[in-house]
Amino acid sequence: MSARSKARKRALDILYEADMRSVRPMEILAARRAQSDPPVPDYASDLVEGVVSHLAEIDSHIARFAQGWSLDRMPPVDRNILRIAVLELFWRGDVPDGVVIDEAVRLAKTISTDRSPAFVNGLLASLLQEKPAVGGPATGNGSAPGPAAADPADDAAAGNDRDSAGGAVLRAETAEG
Repeated sequence: MSARSKARKRALDILYEADMRSVRPMEILAARRAQSDPPVPDYASDLVEGVVSHLAEIDSHIARFAQGWSLDRMPPVDRNILRIAVLELFWRGDVPDGVVIDEAVRLAKTISTDRSPAFVNGLLASLLQEKPAVGGPATGNGSAPGPAAADPADDAAAGNDRDSAGGAVLRAETAEG
């Protein structure tokens, strides 16, 4: 498991704990940083801080594509997996879209329900198709994120290939795996 995969899992743990305890995520993050057992990677902190900073927009994107599910009805672990993925898709230009989706599906397979991987994959794939129209950073400061500085370790861990332009090639996930 790559360092970023571990950081995503740690960010998910913090967001999930905050959600379940009805505590602000930044309070949990501060407590986990102080505790430092296990340490909170910088990337995990960045993800938690980013989700908190963009929560209303992130939740709006999720709600728009969560057919038949309100955010409140969604399993908390799925909701927070999706929040991290939407943050990485729209506000972080350093992770290829395919890696973001693959990592979110992998987390859902590992720690959520049997139906969660297909739900997460479907929602993120739908959202990704609308990505230029949805906005993200372009609505916040008038500029889209720069070209992705891909992390080859993330691509290798996610099993993604590269196309001739160096972009990640998205692997289609199915409910069967």
